Amino acid sequence: MVFTGRIAGLGTTSGLRAVVGMWAQSPFGPFADVMVEMRSGHRMLLAPSAEIADFVSSTYGFDETLLVPVTASLDAWNETKILVVEAGPLRIRADVGARSILGYAAALLPRRLAVHPGWLRAVSPVAARLSPGVRTAGSAQDGRREFYGVTDIWRIDSAVVSWDGCDAGGLAQIRPPVRFGFSSVPSRPSVATVQTTVLMEQS
Repeated sequence: MVFTGRIAGLGTTSGLRAVVGMWAQSPFGPFADVMVEMRSGHRMLLAPSAEIADFVSSTYGFDETLLVPVTASLDAWNETKILVVEAGPLRIRADVGARSILGYAAALLPRRLAVHPGWLRAVSPVAARLSPGVRTAGSAQDGRREFYGVTDIWRIDSAVVSWDGCDAGGLAQIRPPVRFGFSSVPSRPSVATVQTTVLMEQS
């Protein structure tokens, strides 16, 4: 199963950390979902349908799942990219800035190589050294194998985040790393263009 789109990751000074999936192409059609981990360690999935919630929660680990409308957009406005997310109790409005150093490096690779499971398995140890907590290949739940092929990365420069109507604090690094699966996202808030491949059996 192949999912193509973007993943945004950010933290806040309150300890809330969010990972937003914005999938332009997937086996479920276009959709967005959000994984949230609180300072307490409580992990939540915000999903737009039971079908998507069942698949995501069988691949990753959560303490709670909420079925809520989820919208996420990344739009250019006066030379600035604006990320806007609405997902149940979560609201995010973030300014997305320039391409990161890792983004420049990722963009140099031919796309077919950058998203190939064999390449991602080989470079996963290197990714872990460059960005602690990050893996490009690993084991998901139910014996599945998962591969993250990143082809570009942009920095998130500022954000306004609220949870249940309350300010979640200023933008912060994603520390400690989130614990939904075998990999976190880069500690610095960012948006990545990505192809995620999930193999439904061991390979």
